[in-house]
Amino acid sequence: MEKDRKSKISLLSYSQKLVVGFAVIIAVGTVLLMLPVSTKNGESTSFVNALFTSTSAACVTGLATYDTFTHWTRFGQIVILLLIQLGGLGFMSFAVIGAILTKRKISLKQRELMQEAINVNQLGGIVRLFKIILKGTLICECAGAVLLAVRFIPKLGPAEGIYYAIFHSISAFCNAGFDLMGRYEKYSSFTSFVDDPYVNIVIMLLIIIGGIGFYVWDDILKNRFRFSRFSLHTKIVLVTTSVIIFFPAVLFFCFERTHAFSGLDIGDSVVASFFQSVTLRTAGFNTVDQSELSGSSMLMCNILMLIGGSPGSTAGGIKTTTIAVLFLSTLSELRNHKSVTVFERRLEDDLLRRVIAILFVYCAMEFAGTMAISQLENMPVEYASFGVFSAVSTVGLFIGTVGSLSTASRVILIFLMFFGRIGGLSMAMAFTKPYINPPLQYPAEKISVG
Repeated sequence: MEKDRKSKISLLSYSQKLVVGFAVIIAVGTVLLMLPVSTKNGESTSFVNALFTSTSAACVTGLATYDTFTHWTRFGQIVILLLIQLGGLGFMSFAVIGAILTKRKISLKQRELMQEAINVNQLGGIVRLFKIILKGTLICECAGAVLLAVRFIPKLGPAEGIYYAIFHSISAFCNAGFDLMGRYEKYSSFTSFVDDPYVNIVIMLLIIIGGIGFYVWDDILKNRFRFSRFSLHTKIVLVTTSVIIFFPAVLFFCFERTHAFSGLDIGDSVVASFFQSVTLRTAGFNTVDQSELSGSSMLMCNILMLIGGSPGSTAGGIKTTTIAVLFLSTLSELRNHKSVTVFERRLEDDLLRRVIAILFVYCAMEFAGTMAISQLENMPVEYASFGVFSAVSTVGLFIGTVGSLSTASRVILIFLMFFGRIGGLSMAMAFTKPYINPPLQYPAEKISVG
């Protein structure tokens, strides 16, 4: 019986194992959150709402049917925090911890699953990279907690201040977007800190570091911040991340001076603009009311949410490298170049085909989800698209309250969050048979496009 079970597991592809692993984490989290001890009113949370919260936490999204502070007890909040940590690092990280502690050798199959879990191309040095991920995560989250404690302890006292600092440091670093600011006002997130640049900057730094990708960390550490020695992947991630932080921040500042930022002075508006630009790419915190954003900003929000963070990180979306390859390919086509080059390197020809597949799968899911929820809830398309893009890209922002949605809409969002965390192609490949190239090639024929 045991051999049959193991043989069935071994037949699963790496993408399928990834799906199963996250599904198990979500299932355990759902059961724990359904317990009466998890809620402040002492009543059991419904299955759908517990499943929604567990999925949102494990998929580091941040969408919530209940305010985290007012509904969940300290036990429930810690369950959510553990799901965030598990989901942010991936369940394979904890398998590595177990192997290190017990001094067991990590097999080739486990290494290949680790490679799939963090979406890196190289298999060599994967265990060393995982150790860097674990150490780097611990250092960053501890540093973030210490910095936030400086502000939270005077407000909340030592015990509560430290707890809040740890919770929000982990949530920000893992790009999760869960918060405990409901103690001031339900679903308020960091709106009460909009005029506090210190807290804003600490949260932004945690989001950015968690979102640039574990491979980039390794490259920066190995090459001591010398840009010329970085790999092409790291260079593209750093440049693209910088562009999609600064350029949208300028646009937010221009668009929202008479809308969402109308009550802020220029300094606070600048900080709020950068916070909006950073958090929208998968973190899910907010310092201003999203419903007050102008139409232009809402459109830009959807674009930023679609892009997301970088490969091999705690973030979702199509990823910064994907949008960079699309831009570079378009530029090369306009210049009539036969190949795509950047930083004196040529990109592989097959890469564009993969990028187009990723973009198509994400857009198809987002448009289908938008149409379904807009129809089910009789909701304006711009509001429905905002919530759907947020779910697929694991951002966690929503206009209105998720708890007011019907069960059908919440189930759709659960699937979209799960889809977004696993990744478009990984999710698709988990449910399709591997394609074997035929022994012959068909004749090529040209068609007109554009």
